[in-house]
Amino acid sequence: MIPKPTDVLAYSYLWHREAESGREEGGKDRPVVVVVAIEKRPHGTQLMVVPVTTRPPRDGDAAIEMPDRVRQHLGLGADRSWIVADEYNVFTWPGPDIRPIRHGDDISPRYGAIPGRLFEQIRNLMLKVAQAGMLKETRRTE
Repeated sequence: MIPKPTDVLAYSYLWHREAESGREEGGKDRPVVVVVAIEKRPHGTQLMVVPVTTRPPRDGDAAIEMPDRVRQHLGLGADRSWIVADEYNVFTWPGPDIRPIRHGDDISPRYGAIPGRLFEQIRNLMLKVAQAGMLKETRRTE
């Protein structure tokens, strides 16, 4: 399974502020949304992912709340969640920071996918943040 945009994966996300302080590993496994997947032979597919968090955004943060129905469909629990759109991780699939999760008898890093309309909202907000020069990239293990 090669992930595609809209897929939600279990991943050890490294926040930009953590990377700047010298950390190389994410402190917590969390869902991430694949926003770009570029096939680069023979090295694999390069993914750009944005994190999902239960921490409400602060003033100035670029985030979109995940609708309850989508969150429940993905099995992400009852807590409100936001998709962060002002930073992302880049890595080559498959990478060491992918985490398997159990869905019944199946074990996979994939929770499911978000709807196209929600994906477009994320993409548009990321473009707006990038145009303002505020989009932060963290490159992970290649």
